[in-house]
Amino acid sequence: MTGTWHRSRPVVWLIASLLAIGLWQVWEGSWMYAKAGLAQLLLQRAWTRSLEGEAMPKPWPWADTWPIARLRMPRLSVDLIVLAGAHGRTLAFGPGHVGSSALPGQTGTMMLAGHRDTHFQFLQELQPDDRLEIVGMDGTTRRYRVTERQVMDSQRDSIATSDERAELILVTCFPFDAITTGGPLRFVVRADAIPQADRS
Repeated sequence: MTGTWHRSRPVVWLIASLLAIGLWQVWEGSWMYAKAGLAQLLLQRAWTRSLEGEAMPKPWPWADTWPIARLRMPRLSVDLIVLAGAHGRTLAFGPGHVGSSALPGQTGTMMLAGHRDTHFQFLQELQPDDRLEIVGMDGTTRRYRVTERQVMDSQRDSIATSDERAELILVTCFPFDAITTGGPLRFVVRADAIPQADRS
């Protein structure tokens, strides 16, 4: 009996180790989605404060970003708070505004970036003529029509922008189902502003 236990002990340890590793992996994956969801709740509160006139309201005390817009896509029930800055630490909590691009309400190209497996996962479902909405900090809603979707190589291609044309560009990594991160491919959605008279 004792000999049998000694022979089976390595198997028990192996099973226990594999179970622990599996649970840890599930926790890591779940935590990313939970963090993104919780952050959006805190960002909604900060967004409300910004609409009430508070300048650069931090969603939590140690945050180095703040809400600058709201991105909505009614057909897919998308409603996201857009953050200042498109850095890795910012994109963990929501889509980020590329600082060199136009802000909501300004003339020119506004560019937003987001992670393909959380906030910008919906980009793969966008179709030409879909409508997007950007709500600025002044409460004004600006509407856009999707005109183009393309895959670009960040090592060789550049995204054309304009200082005069009112447009919105959404960027995320590609492919959407990639197992590893950090590849050079980007999925780019371009949308033109809809003039007030054409909105219906």
